[in-house]
Amino acid sequence: MFRAAILNVTGYAGAELARILALHPQVQVVAATGRSGAGKALSQLFPHLSHLSLTVAERVEERVDILFSALPHGASAQALLPYLESGVRVIDLSADFRLRDPQEYTRWYGIEHPAPAFLPLAAYGLTELNRDRLRGARLVANPGCYPTGAILALAPALREGIVEPDLVVDAKSGVSGAGRTVDLRYHFSEVNESVSAYGLGGHRHLPEMAQELASLTTDGMRPRLTFVPHLVPMTRGILTTCYAPLRPGALPPGEAGRRALRDLYQSFYEGEPFVRISSEPPATKHTLGSNLCLIYPTIDAEGERLVVVSAIDNLVKGAAGQAIQNMNLMLGLPETMGLEALALFP
Repeated sequence: MFRAAILNVTGYAGAELARILALHPQVQVVAATGRSGAGKALSQLFPHLSHLSLTVAERVEERVDILFSALPHGASAQALLPYLESGVRVIDLSADFRLRDPQEYTRWYGIEHPAPAFLPLAAYGLTELNRDRLRGARLVANPGCYPTGAILALAPALREGIVEPDLVVDAKSGVSGAGRTVDLRYHFSEVNESVSAYGLGGHRHLPEMAQELASLTTDGMRPRLTFVPHLVPMTRGILTTCYAPLRPGALPPGEAGRRALRDLYQSFYEGEPFVRISSEPPATKHTLGSNLCLIYPTIDAEGERLVVVSAIDNLVKGAAGQAIQNMNLMLGLPETMGLEALALFP
């Protein structure tokens, strides 16, 4: 039995890690920290996690095989330094190790990187596209929720070179993506019966998307990328719609082109346990509580533009579930272990 610890179990991603790991047959959560809940029983903070019988601590004192950090950016890298230096395997759910360039991190997050020496060691944890490196990783940068849905949606088209590198990503997220914040913008009366765009001047997930999408292009150049996120009045889920102009002659015209596109996506993700090519445009409820990413690729009515829709649960495939998928690889366990739950519907 492997021993795991969670830094910041009191946030949404941390609590979701605890929920999924509670039923994992080969991993036991032996410690959890929380800045606001230290000294309290986990069951007092989250009654649905009472069977874990944990007391939230200020720091991890126990010996562990794997450590998850669900701390905010900046605080996460700082807290992880002693574990990284001692050789503990780490999965970071913050943004601290996602960007390879520390100067770009400073530009987007407004602080100097707390642990730049470890950036070259970090494996980007989008499992389906980086599986080989993840198997031997000591440090995994778990992707952001928005990049997960967008990159999985666009990867086959970019890798096969059927689109021009001029991309539009329109994504809509539930309120849990903002974390357990007291910001007025996320109060019920502010978000209920309303949809709003934000981050139009540059969202922090934009450079992460651009960095990883560039690695999928045939020439390695960063694509031109427009990303507009939206807040919608639901708790969980991200629906992402991606657009890109098709390269002339890349696909046959008409319905034959749509069939060829679907075959391309099916082939690209063949055998992937947590990516499904949907026969109809997916809804966020189709992934609620599961580690699935559902993808629907098509071509617009004029036959000139790729349109791809993806749906994920932002707290599972977009955070805790993907982290556990990566953990399974790191520990030599079956990749799907502990993650086989189907979505809740309706």
